[in-house]
Amino acid sequence: MRTAMLGAAVLIAAISPASAQDSADERLAALTDAFYDYQLDTYELVETESGQTRQGNRLPAVTPVAQRDRATRYAELLQQLQALESQPLGKEARTNALVLRTLLEAEIGDARFAEWEMPLNSDSNFWSYLAGTTPFTSVEDYENYIGRMRDLPRYFAEHTANARAGLDRGFSVPAVTLEGRDASIEAFVVEEPETSLFWRPFEAMPASIPEAEQHRLRAEAREAIGDHVTPAYAALLQFFRDDYLTRARSTIGASEFPEGRAYYAQQIRQYTTLDLTAEQIHAIGLEEVARIKAEMEQVKDEAGFDGTLEQFITFLRTDPQFVADTPDELMGVAAYTAKRVDDRLSDYFGFLPRYRHGIRPVDPAIAPFYTAGRGGLEYCQINTHDLPSRPVYNIPALTMHECAPGHSFQAAIALERDDAPRFRRQTYFSGFGEGWGLYTEYLGEEMGIYRTPYERFGKLSYEMWRAARLVIDTGIHQNGWTRDQAIDYLASHTALSDREVETEIDRYISWPGQALAYKLGEMTIRRVRAKAENALGDRFDIRKFHDVVLSLGSVPLPALEARIDAFIADGGQGLEGVTYD
Repeated sequence: MRTAMLGAAVLIAAISPASAQDSADERLAALTDAFYDYQLDTYELVETESGQTRQGNRLPAVTPVAQRDRATRYAELLQQLQALESQPLGKEARTNALVLRTLLEAEIGDARFAEWEMPLNSDSNFWSYLAGTTPFTSVEDYENYIGRMRDLPRYFAEHTANARAGLDRGFSVPAVTLEGRDASIEAFVVEEPETSLFWRPFEAMPASIPEAEQHRLRAEAREAIGDHVTPAYAALLQFFRDDYLTRARSTIGASEFPEGRAYYAQQIRQYTTLDLTAEQIHAIGLEEVARIKAEMEQVKDEAGFDGTLEQFITFLRTDPQFVADTPDELMGVAAYTAKRVDDRLSDYFGFLPRYRHGIRPVDPAIAPFYTAGRGGLEYCQINTHDLPSRPVYNIPALTMHECAPGHSFQAAIALERDDAPRFRRQTYFSGFGEGWGLYTEYLGEEMGIYRTPYERFGKLSYEMWRAARLVIDTGIHQNGWTRDQAIDYLASHTALSDREVETEIDRYISWPGQALAYKLGEMTIRRVRAKAENALGDRFDIRKFHDVVLSLGSVPLPALEARIDAFIADGGQGLEGVTYD
């Protein structure tokens, strides 16, 4: 009897930890599903069979009450998560817990400072991406779109009320960064519905929709645009010009906000996912700027230029050989770069996504004050406005960053991870995502994408651009730099055009902390890669490393480091089911 009891005790001891882990993992999975379902509900989103999301027939509520209700719900979820984190969790579950914690803390942090009272910046806003750009596929898609158009006056009024509250307490975008941004609103104030950008999905509707239904939907769209969309944009334009621009603050640093230094520290944490102070980041930036400048000197010499680095940069900015004659020519450089990248992808990645992306120019309505490009699942964008400010030697690095193997490639892999938890398939952390984008520019050297010293200098100029951000962003928001100081610093250290320099500085001023993510993320990826190469030696396979990194989706940088430590511990194994021969 004693032997039998002892054996049972041993059996219980053997199975209890695993059972406890399974139970904790299952409860965490339920918690992440609850979080995701709440996100879908509160932001009026519908989950598709493929795991993507699409908008429903309404836009989300953005009132202070709705925002605080969300923060309360996130705090409840965080409390439940904290209880689970003390339980034994499996490897994947620990990553999921860290991702969820970071998401919840960011949302709660934004609510603490009522960030919804500054619902725009010089780069992004709440009104530019609501118009459909391509035909929808079903009657339901069109009806939902019409519903959202009818909801625009309410949505804009809520944002306007929030922005007015921000003005009242000195929490606004600096006025100096908003010059010309009213054009992005004015473009939607039209005389006839058919000339509105919102009309584009109705220009060529799918043949699968019966003619009578097409006629009905077009009639409803004309009513929605004429009676709801255009008046909403007209009211917003008046508010922006007559109220926001006249009352927006004249100071530029986040430190000038109410609780400004605490707010900036929260933004640093949110965008980088690292525990670094502004002072530490400023010092890192200065070191990186000095290192990259030395490499620039070497490339200048390779180009055979007889003069100083400053003179070389002036030459690159002003010589007409570096300017495309037409937007199509500039887009052609991007397209050819993308195909050269395609030729080398299998040498650097074992898993290649099925999803394909296009390349489009940035929307003309925002292009005059928009950054150089943008990545996305369906397409990446290249800015073709003011061609002399878009030198062609920068385009290979830009294309790698925004398209493949950068953001569009990265988003496709995240979407196609069948085993990914629902809440992580479209999660985005700037430190990881933008760090990966900048890392791919570095990877272009190894892949042989840069064919001339000028293109290599373009890559270095872009890297310097991101390193200088560490100095400039902290300089503005922590150290009291002026706008002119920031412009001079960026202009003197990169080959960016004057237009790009001013656009970028206004972006950093109006969007504290976001610009820090790129370089700090890239440095983390390069550091953990070097760690893996040194530890694994001949067993290191770059394809397996990249697959492991991208299979994470988008995660806080500490989760990336933990995964690469596990990659090293298991001998550099790649993804299951992927052939690396």
